[in-house]
Amino acid sequence: MILVTGRRHAFALPIAQQLGFDLWLVCSNGAITRSLSGETFHRDLLPEQTCRDLCAAMQEFRGQTVLTFDKDGRGAIVVETLQHLEGSIQRWLEKNMDYVELVVPIEKSLTTDPVQAMFCGPVALMQEALKTLGSCGLPITVLRTEYQGRDLSIVDVLNAGCSKGHALERWASYRGIPREQVMAIGDNYNDIEMLAYAGRSFIMKNASKDLHGRGWTLTRSNAESGVAAAIEHVLHGTALETAVAGTE
Repeated sequence: MILVTGRRHAFALPIAQQLGFDLWLVCSNGAITRSLSGETFHRDLLPEQTCRDLCAAMQEFRGQTVLTFDKDGRGAIVVETLQHLEGSIQRWLEKNMDYVELVVPIEKSLTTDPVQAMFCGPVALMQEALKTLGSCGLPITVLRTEYQGRDLSIVDVLNAGCSKGHALERWASYRGIPREQVMAIGDNYNDIEMLAYAGRSFIMKNASKDLHGRGWTLTRSNAESGVAAAIEHVLHGTALETAVAGTE
């Protein structure tokens, strides 16, 4: 089993450890693949110069910019200011405050390749950020995670070709697992590449609307233990009990 998440390894680790067995984690949307003990299988970092060019292209969104680095302690997360982020990702900031460093201008933190850049804010504002990213001409991968009910959109910028799907394919190939035997479960836009790769793909009932209608099997919602239901369905053929195929 491998957990695939958009979160940093250090942030996801306490949750993974609760499962009580050894496993690997694909973190930061595919940029880092690392074991519970800290052994690294693969890193796909955003080149320093590309990130500098990105910061220049995204001047309008500097208040929403977050850079993450593959290191422990303060400086793993870098921002110029917290002012514009506290309204959108306050709880995330509170949980990660021991890792946050303020650097002005943010480019001064680029003494090594970052894991990724991230832009966070209201959905409408991040739609504008996506347009700017789409026209900047840089060799990057742009992924988004969106929560309409919270009016929150998180736009992740990674190295070109980096995604959860590519990381999962790399891991499965290394372990000799054919695609047909790979199962994936997701609920947001940044899961699309992973779901497209897996031979058996499930989406949560409350998944983002663009994930529905792609032929992926619907399981229960997050609040209804949809992951457990999908696993039980594959292992034992139990019913998924998802009479409603709409979105939330």
